[in-house]
Amino acid sequence: MAASVVRGLNSGELSVGEQLPPAAELAAALSVDRNTVLAAYRQLRDAGVLEFRRGRGARIAGVVRADDLAPVRDAVQAAIDLARRYGLDSSDVAALAEEMG
Repeated sequence: MAASVVRGLNSGELSVGEQLPPAAELAAALSVDRNTVLAAYRQLRDAGVLEFRRGRGARIAGVVRADDLAPVRDAVQAAIDLARRYGLDSSDVAALAEEMG
């Protein structure tokens, strides 16, 4: 999901200052858990792509190239692989990330 935002920025579909939909709304539109969207939003915030303002939601703060997130993607994939070995699925990993974040 975070990579989709980066692709949108790189392609010009999204622009700096543009507001993203609330997490619950985006989760419903994508048929994913709200925690998955929140985790992606936090990842983008930590990478400097999004900024959050109380009462104003999430806005695009800057541009990050897709390869800038490669280490994050690799770490998430490693966590998912490990979780699967313990019988967990991606929603369990997202719940753990939310709990820890």
